[in-house]
Amino acid sequence: MKGGQLIAFFMIKKREDSMKKIQMVDLVSQYEKIKPSIDMAIQDVIQHAHFINGPAVGRFQADLQTYLGVKHVIPCANGTDALQIAMMALGLKPGDEIITPSFTYIATTEVIALLGLTPVFVEVDPRTFCIDPTAIEAAITTKTKAIVPVHLYGQAANMNAVMEIAEKHQLFVIEDNAQAIGSDYHLSNGKKVKTGTIGDIGCTSFFPSKNLGCYGDGGAICTNNDDLARKIKMIANHGQQQKYVHEVVGCNSRLDTIQAAVLEVKLRQLDNYVDARREVAARYDEAFAGISGVQIPFRADDSKHVFHQYTLVLENANRNALQEHLTENDIPSMIYYPIPAHKQKMFAAFGSHTTDLPITDWLTERVISLPIHTEMDEEQQEFIIDTVKMFFANNN
Repeated sequence: MKGGQLIAFFMIKKREDSMKKIQMVDLVSQYEKIKPSIDMAIQDVIQHAHFINGPAVGRFQADLQTYLGVKHVIPCANGTDALQIAMMALGLKPGDEIITPSFTYIATTEVIALLGLTPVFVEVDPRTFCIDPTAIEAAITTKTKAIVPVHLYGQAANMNAVMEIAEKHQLFVIEDNAQAIGSDYHLSNGKKVKTGTIGDIGCTSFFPSKNLGCYGDGGAICTNNDDLARKIKMIANHGQQQKYVHEVVGCNSRLDTIQAAVLEVKLRQLDNYVDARREVAARYDEAFAGISGVQIPFRADDSKHVFHQYTLVLENANRNALQEHLTENDIPSMIYYPIPAHKQKMFAAFGSHTTDLPITDWLTERVISLPIHTEMDEEQQEFIIDTVKMFFANNN
């Protein structure tokens, strides 16, 4: 280590000793800022004992419909249920093929197999990490019934192209919007809409670490189709519209009232949360843009990246060594996702292990996500930036 680098190293360590512990997501600090409103909302639910389908559920549902600009929002128990119920509502049958990226969280793909459908894994765009429309077109067969694009890390998929392909081949589109709620998307007709409202059905998760997260599990399904909304509500409620009259096989998936009360408060902050994440991302971009062999996140012109994750691609650096370096300096980091779906044992019966997805495989070996959240202060971020820069200064 050279003299200047040694001085920088000790300055970094001194700053670390006096600084608040860095989190991937700092939910405690976020709560402290909205504590009075959250505490009041939760206490109201407990005081009135409206634990299931209480008034807060209806209020949140209406507020989210307005925010998203969509006709129907159906709250449910979690994001995985949202995807499963969406596929059930579309009447998909065993053997039907569903095109989806392999580079995503397993929930997107496991519900396909759970329902006896056939997952068809396709490639992603190496810039956006989202499904590649060209790959969709090439994968369509007579058995293809739906496309499930994932808005990964907060970046919207190319929905203009996806919808064009879906219309051409008469396919359903289910958007996995769990990581991009709050993102704006510009349609080819010039209209600006929210992600999750473009396809036939949109699904999201309110897992605590999400941009809009509750204090437990939660999810929602949205659609502009009245008939689909009716089916979704029925399936999520044991297949019934009228109590004790069960028309179809359904499930029990509902957002409990305490979680709805939390989300009702936090939805009012969502745009501020998005802005805060984008500010953190902009500072990272400026710091890392000049580092050779490091790809900073791409921002598509047709959408607003909401940065659920800030993910770098290390083109010619040792990811394990960088992660160890960060850990030594008490900086958390994550690999989203180290094993793509097509290489998971759970899909072996579909022969997915023979699928050739070189871009996906390349990304899984090179992505690393740094801390990003709504409460990150500049001192913490500068420490992260300096620590990352120190690694590359010592390894170039």
